[in-house]
Amino acid sequence: MGRQYKAIALVSGGLDSMLAVKVIQEQGIHVEGINFFTGFCVEGHTHAIRNKDKNRAKRNNALWVAEQLGIKLHMIEVIEEYKEVVLNPKYGYGANLNPCLDCKSFMVGKALAWMKENNFDFIITGEVVGQRPKSQRAKTMPVVARESGAHDLLLRPLCAKNLPITLPEREGWVDRDGLYDFSGRSRKPQMALAAHFGIEGYAQPAGGCCFLTDANYSAKLADLWQARSTRDYELDDIMLLKVGRHLRPRPHFKLIVARDLGENNYLEGYAKVFTHLRTVSHKGPLTLVDGALEKGDMVLASQLVARFSQGREASQVQVKVVRPGGVAQTLAVAPLSNEDIPKEWYV
Repeated sequence: MGRQYKAIALVSGGLDSMLAVKVIQEQGIHVEGINFFTGFCVEGHTHAIRNKDKNRAKRNNALWVAEQLGIKLHMIEVIEEYKEVVLNPKYGYGANLNPCLDCKSFMVGKALAWMKENNFDFIITGEVVGQRPKSQRAKTMPVVARESGAHDLLLRPLCAKNLPITLPEREGWVDRDGLYDFSGRSRKPQMALAAHFGIEGYAQPAGGCCFLTDANYSAKLADLWQARSTRDYELDDIMLLKVGRHLRPRPHFKLIVARDLGENNYLEGYAKVFTHLRTVSHKGPLTLVDGALEKGDMVLASQLVARFSQGREASQVQVKVVRPGGVAQTLAVAPLSNEDIPKEWYV
């Protein structure tokens, strides 16, 4: 009997990578999954925090895919390594701050290193020609194979028949006739294949699994870089960009205002290290201050916080300002009205 070949699959949690794994499993190949945590991943963050999503099942889709397919999933944190991809993408950004082509090359390259270390034979992804405007085009897919160093060890089972033959196909490890020729942005072929395999309950596509594809999030990150006069970030920075209402009334400080109880509870974890504001005469949101409150800023910040409290119609609201270390001051302020808040303050 010939040996069983082994493939490592990039598993994002979406339907495409799930199907790619299933197609290769059907050929008797052992598949394991790999999932990289960059800090910008959508999975398990804001949809697990906000009350507005409380009726939505909370799950990490990559883990769910692994469970459904019966494969081992390797979850690897790459936050520091990934910075270079975000800050200096060789092939630039997509519509927002998404370095999609560099990102895919990075992740396939990491998978290649893992493959070699663990004696696996090739790599698979759920990419489909023409599905993504930046990284999944006929002209850019070879770039990923080249820049990652994977070359023809990278197999895309869902669109392989639209691409040059790879080493696993050429050597007979994989039967090319059992692969597919999907192309374009329509999801109908994938949905039909999922039905064929009896796969249900999969995650619906929503613009990708990375916050950098989101225009609002990217605007917040760009604002952070501009305010700090440096293109850099820490994990806490990028996590906080995902939570709350962000307002920058002055260049040197920003307010992060919780939008519901779930976000309020989440921001409590940062209250000891950030100057923060709470309304004490009325119920209201916890608000963090990113930056430094200078002379006169405390009143403005308090008026803004009062606007988002249940005292927004009151003549005065008491707001407590607490600095790191516990030094506190309470102010009585008149809440600002909607008309008093320029739209430019909203990040």
